[in-house]
Amino acid sequence: MPLPFVSPPEGHTTVPETGVLAMRAVHRAMADLRRGTPVLVGGPDGALVVAAAETVGAEGLRELMAVALATPVLLLAPVRAAAVLSRPVSLSAPEQGAVALSLPEGLLTPERLRGLADPTAELLLPEQPERVVAPALAAPALALAKLGRLLPALVAAPAREGGLAESQGLARVAAADIAAYPPSAATTLRPVAEARVPLEHVPEARIIAFRAADGGIEHLAILVGDPVGFAAAGGTPLARAHSECFTGDLLGSLRCDCGPQLRGALHKMASHGHGVLLYLAQEGRGIGLVNKLRAYSLQDQGLDTLDANRALGYGADERNFLVAAEMLRQLGIARVQLLTNNPDKLASLAACGIEVEGRVSHEFAGNGVNDGYLATKAERFGHMIGEKG
Repeated sequence: MPLPFVSPPEGHTTVPETGVLAMRAVHRAMADLRRGTPVLVGGPDGALVVAAAETVGAEGLRELMAVALATPVLLLAPVRAAAVLSRPVSLSAPEQGAVALSLPEGLLTPERLRGLADPTAELLLPEQPERVVAPALAAPALALAKLGRLLPALVAAPAREGGLAESQGLARVAAADIAAYPPSAATTLRPVAEARVPLEHVPEARIIAFRAADGGIEHLAILVGDPVGFAAAGGTPLARAHSECFTGDLLGSLRCDCGPQLRGALHKMASHGHGVLLYLAQEGRGIGLVNKLRAYSLQDQGLDTLDANRALGYGADERNFLVAAEMLRQLGIARVQLLTNNPDKLASLAACGIEVEGRVSHEFAGNGVNDGYLATKAERFGHMIGEKG
């Protein structure tokens, strides 16, 4: 039966129209960066014109220089900056924040910028950059790049505001709106389509698509049996927050355990009778498919999955589980038994208002290829591998 709209609970606020417009501005800015177009990141004391180092071309650099008030710098995450400067990379280096490097003329070309941004690219520097003072809006600018699933590496300069910037047609986004975007997008998720989709070994399944008010990528809820009715009758359905994995879920990659986790969760829900699998558009722990492939390349050079993500300039885990909590709330499911080995998921859903009645172990044996990956999840991410319950 069609899913009824579930009104917000007491204390839950709907994002006002001004907030929706702010989300749209962030979404447009992300898209422009992906296209290689500069954007303006604004703050109380001016604006920064930025372009993504991995996508900007000659025309984008020309547009950036037209509104720049000073020589551009390169903004990088701390771990990536240390590597570019040929300095030892500390495992305790912060995941957030920004480092600014000088950009001598020989480095201010699309090819050199891509090499500086991407640790998997060949890096032959005609001139060595130097560390300089980062501009005030550096951190939110890098956060914008990460929201767009781009390498957090930006060409940036203080912007000449007014007519020239407007004539260039550059998008402008406020730093405060960038910070507010992840929770704002999550809390505006609404069901937009649903259908019965019988699955192999799980004939009673429905899929519901959720979309946020900014029109961004959809997340899916796979309902096995009738978890909504079961919850309404006082039952506690099984639930799993599963981040999409193109290589594991679809191709059967041996590098991870995502495919077995996905299919195993559906089988457990079918045996239980009622369950909901939240299929979140957060590939590669939130870094996106392209960056996940880059991380795989770095893993082939000896890094584990955590350090590979950090070498790209990302945190160990960039996912936002408020998305999962909001989908459950929209479904009318406030209490679940969570299929997971990840303590962060337990804590995150509980912090977002979902009552986690218990954890159901969701463990699969290694296959000879992913043994190191599973060991890293246990040793460095704290996954409860080998524990029952």
